[in-house]
Amino acid sequence: MTIPASAEGGARSPPLLHWLPGLRLLRAYDPAWLRHDIVAGLVLTTMLVPAGIAYAEASGIGGIYGLYATIVPLLAYAIFGPSRILVLGPDSALAALILAVVAPLAAGDPARAVALASAMALVSGLVCIVAGLAKLGFITELLSKPIRYGYMNGIAFTVLLSQLPKLFGFSVNADGPLRQIAGFAEAVMDGKTLPASLAVGAGTLAVILLLKRFPRLPSVLIAVLGATVVSGLLDLHERAGLAVLGPLPQGLPAPALPIIGWADLQPVLLGGVAVALVAFADTSVLSRVYAARLRTPVDPNQEMVGLGAANLAAGFFQGMPISSSSSRTPVAESAGARSQLTGVVGALAIAALLFAAPNLLKNLPSSALAAVVIAAALGLFEFRDLGRLYRIQRWEFWLSVACFAGVAVFGAIQGILIAVLIAVIEFLWDGWRPHTAVMGKVPGIGGYHDITRYPDARRVSGLVLFRWDAPLFFANAELFREKVLAAVAESPTPVRWVVVAAEPVTSVDVTSSDMLAELDEELQGRGIELCFAEMKDPVKDKLKRFGLFERFGAATFHPTVEEAVAAYQSQVSEKRPSDAGGAPIMG
Repeated sequence: MTIPASAEGGARSPPLLHWLPGLRLLRAYDPAWLRHDIVAGLVLTTMLVPAGIAYAEASGIGGIYGLYATIVPLLAYAIFGPSRILVLGPDSALAALILAVVAPLAAGDPARAVALASAMALVSGLVCIVAGLAKLGFITELLSKPIRYGYMNGIAFTVLLSQLPKLFGFSVNADGPLRQIAGFAEAVMDGKTLPASLAVGAGTLAVILLLKRFPRLPSVLIAVLGATVVSGLLDLHERAGLAVLGPLPQGLPAPALPIIGWADLQPVLLGGVAVALVAFADTSVLSRVYAARLRTPVDPNQEMVGLGAANLAAGFFQGMPISSSSSRTPVAESAGARSQLTGVVGALAIAALLFAAPNLLKNLPSSALAAVVIAAALGLFEFRDLGRLYRIQRWEFWLSVACFAGVAVFGAIQGILIAVLIAVIEFLWDGWRPHTAVMGKVPGIGGYHDITRYPDARRVSGLVLFRWDAPLFFANAELFREKVLAAVAESPTPVRWVVVAAEPVTSVDVTSSDMLAELDEELQGRGIELCFAEMKDPVKDKLKRFGLFERFGAATFHPTVEEAVAAYQSQVSEKRPSDAGGAPIMG
């Protein structure tokens, strides 16, 4: 499944193709993928249709517009989107944001509701494209592997919890996982389970899981078609009350420019920006997760352009804002998708259904759809690597758990923000309270090393070799000063020089530079010279801008620790000519 470098945007690709990853992929498309993409697209259609209708109605517009927001955006993303597996469409995470804008402004007018939702999609699309062109995709670098694990586990748990009632044939109206679990258990105890629904759903789930052992078989498609045939032949909808999809609305999307009033402009702009932020966060995480799974690099900036293009397409074709789907994407993957042709097949299949056969899936049981989603959710859980994290890096394990809890309890975006905040705090803590060392010469080992790790290390008399393993900035400047003065106080001999081994220091700010000036004054008052070794040129450049380089003098900056020690010993020898050996090495 590896794509040649030229197909991924190598140097030999024409410049225009940089912005058209779908066409780059088409140039290197493997014919062996075609069967998998077609089957996966047909399977995906069975999820796209009910999800599109449901999320559109939850957003305050007619269900048919959810299908419009599925067809055209999938085609747009297939051209502009870099991910080979991501599925876009109406999403539950956006429904509440769209409804908050559409419901009060539309006042029950369906046409006005569609115009408002389409205008929000246009705003969201423009924001995402601008973010991509401005190369703001680097923000996704905050999403570490533990965060991605926690996100996927939280999404899997949330999806699983939302589909269990459908599998059993009833609904639960409760917010939050604990209330959903309690509501589900109460409904089961009260005997609300529909036997036909549970039998069809459990049977569909069993078939999917059993047939997954045979990768060449389209397990999801076989299970869904089987459930549909059984439901239709036995007339389970009428005889047993089994919930089914029913006939689809008819009609194909036509291009239309959404017209809204000036009074609607501010809420639509604010709502569109909010939707873009949510879609950006959700899509970036999901894209990176599947990029890691498939071992194919994805450009986060191009991902934003692809998402923006898909939203623009939705806005111009009577659709609504869209995002990546954490439930439909794993369905496509489990059905064997190899490329974005899967989404194209799904879009064309929906268009064909709306045009020619709106009743084809009317007997598809809702519990069978729930089984498909549950099977996909089970494949999302990441447990093996969590165990590895627990063994090797405990705090990152708990970071992943925090992300999981945040996603499960508060929602996907809130959970990600909580985990990112914790990760940033941990990063700042490492820089705020970094490792420091006083160094000495270890017999038989080159260089100078931490005297606490090497108790037999010998120090140079009158010299403190101090290493600081972090950038110098406002939060740790005072600690640096305290550590240096403590090293001077603990020296076994009177100190003449302090040499800071500054290779790990990657930056300084104004606060820390002022601290260095104050520290230099304090040390000079004690007859001690402050020097530096192995300082990086960009850090020296900053010291020059701050006026410190001239204050210290070029002679106090040494290329290596060894040369700094040699310079110190030379100075000591000049002051004491009778001591030809320079400063002695202390035991």
